[in-house]
Amino acid sequence: MTHTRTRIQVKNSETILDAALDVFSSHGFRGATLDQIAEVAGLSKPNLLYYFPSKEAIHLALLNQLLVTWLDPLRAMNPSGDPVTEIMTYLRKKLETSRDFPRESRLFANEILQGAPHLRAAIEGDLKTLVDEKTVVLKAWMDQGKIAPLPPVHLIFSIWALTQHYADFDVQVRAVLGPDHDPFAEAEAFLEILFTRLLTV
Repeated sequence: MTHTRTRIQVKNSETILDAALDVFSSHGFRGATLDQIAEVAGLSKPNLLYYFPSKEAIHLALLNQLLVTWLDPLRAMNPSGDPVTEIMTYLRKKLETSRDFPRESRLFANEILQGAPHLRAAIEGDLKTLVDEKTVVLKAWMDQGKIAPLPPVHLIFSIWALTQHYADFDVQVRAVLGPDHDPFAEAEAFLEILFTRLLTV
């Protein structure tokens, strides 16, 4: 029998996940505690445990949500579209994700740095399958002479690295640029020039 959650249950679950995102992205999985998450959420620990049975359960719920957000822009790359337009759209969406979801980006980075104990099956499964699929698309565009010949997987890696950097190393980026700069606006302009030139035959 399926039980429909009440509005307050939905709200409390979202509050816990948002608080956990703050704690995990700041302290990593190992450094985070249920007490910290409960405190940030403004709930008692027993109340938190009513919604999630363990720290691992909260972490996994966040990671599963994150993976959907992370993969959707790559899924949207259209094999029938203009190659440069499709790749640049993907790059912009990844940069927007770093701008709009910096905590999620750091959560993902922490998970990977720890050896992906909770996400290994997903990155070896759904993520790898999607990258393999889009690699075929990129290779076809290259073989047709529509974009410059490049290692397709490393092209994807470079987009990840050059966009997620602005979330994962936000403090460093802003310290170097200074207070009068918008790092994301400047990054978008630079990356557009960089990748347009890189992809041009």
